Amino acid sequence: MKFMSKPITAGIDEAVADSAERISSVKWALASLSLSMLLSSLGTSIANVGLPTLAQAFNASFQDVQWIVLAYLLAITTLIVSVGRLGDLTGRRRLMLAGIVLFTAASALCSVAPVLWLLIAARAAQGFGAAIMLALTMAFVGETVPKEKTGSAMGLLGTMSALGTALGPSLGGVLIASLGWRAIFLINLPLGLLTFLLAYRYLPADRQMSKMDRARFDTLGTLLLALTLAAYALAMTMGHGRFGLLNLALLCTAVCGVGLFALAEAKAPSPLIRLAMFRNPLLSAGFAMNSLVMTVMMATLVVGPFYLSGALALDAARVGLVMSSGPIVSALTGVPAGRLVDRFGIQRMTIAGLIAMAVGASILPMLPTRFGVLGYIAPLVVITAGYALFQAANNTAVMANARPEQRGVISGLLNLSRNLGLITGASVMGAVFALGAATTNIMTAHPEAVAAGMRITFTVAAVLIVIAFAIALASHALARRAVPANPEQEDGRGPE
Repeated sequence: MKFMSKPITAGIDEAVADSAERISSVKWALASLSLSMLLSSLGTSIANVGLPTLAQAFNASFQDVQWIVLAYLLAITTLIVSVGRLGDLTGRRRLMLAGIVLFTAASALCSVAPVLWLLIAARAAQGFGAAIMLALTMAFVGETVPKEKTGSAMGLLGTMSALGTALGPSLGGVLIASLGWRAIFLINLPLGLLTFLLAYRYLPADRQMSKMDRARFDTLGTLLLALTLAAYALAMTMGHGRFGLLNLALLCTAVCGVGLFALAEAKAPSPLIRLAMFRNPLLSAGFAMNSLVMTVMMATLVVGPFYLSGALALDAARVGLVMSSGPIVSALTGVPAGRLVDRFGIQRMTIAGLIAMAVGASILPMLPTRFGVLGYIAPLVVITAGYALFQAANNTAVMANARPEQRGVISGLLNLSRNLGLITGASVMGAVFALGAATTNIMTAHPEAVAAGMRITFTVAAVLIVIAFAIALASHALARRAVPANPEQEDGRGPE
């Protein structure tokens, strides 16, 4: 028996070494995905703080320089589903690497842009790269992370997204003050290079696909969806708070676009989005709840600065400090929230997150202004912690229901629902705030009017969270009762 001990021992050692190597590869792959998420969110938040400086640098109006932000957001919103589907068909790894290269190269072009129109065009290209990274990051989680750790991975990605949002204003301010506005784009170059090297080394290789598979991209559906989403996004963002004839025309265009897109997808041999997937109550509910929750979170960003400055009389520095508390809480609670999802289950944590958000949104309107900054921060912390828990649970639930060959497009739809919530929240919740304050000019409104607008806005926010809560309960009830007659139609997804 002695002569057998060495081979057995050697085999065990090799197995342990292989296991350690796989764990290490997973960690480094997750690091590359985390950096992709950080870059995408940083691309939005770091540019906002530079708008006044850019208006001076290019001698342009504030309305013109706003397109530096809008071009980035429009590119993400219109393309994120399409690039997710493209990754499913052509290979996610190669597309992810191309997205990182595009984002980094566009950042370099932003930093040397001599005129405003070229900067805006480069920002659109940067948004294209960000759309690829956002669409494929969560899709890669299913390929790289063990199923029992999915919640923790989603929590980490949520933390990195919040960190990018929180870091952008402060980092951007420091870079502009010390090195000039071009530095807010140059900072992406070393981060982009590091992300590319990690992704190239550790992301799993693409599966081999036939030429027939690669040729099945739905071009008509892609164009219709992009035009529809662009029309909706412009309808919600143009006019600077006023909904005029142009906004109405764009909204009608978006509605017609939805109908044309549905007809095109029903006839397409290989549609961009299989409409049958929306029969799955968990998927449909996940997208709907995500939009509602992001609408509420956008309200904190839209209403918060006006309330803090107009009703509580804080200066700009203190407003920025208080506003950073939300992203900081989200960054700190993202990873623990993911671990709670892994431990206690998706459904329980979805409900718990929504309850926390509803409680925070309900308390905020009831606290009078004499409670000061603490009366705003305390409910905001509850809302943000609940959001982190909901996001980790909901992202895990949606991606767990995705077939491997559809992870890209479903990840794109999940991110799209988030962006639509942000766009809708900026427009609709801003309008609710102005209506509640009973004024057309918030900047000159009386402090009591501003406080009244905040109370009405967060009362509406609490109602939206209650609707999301009802959707969560109904979707889980429907999912338990659903017994598909055909296994291929399970979860509303047909054969690929």
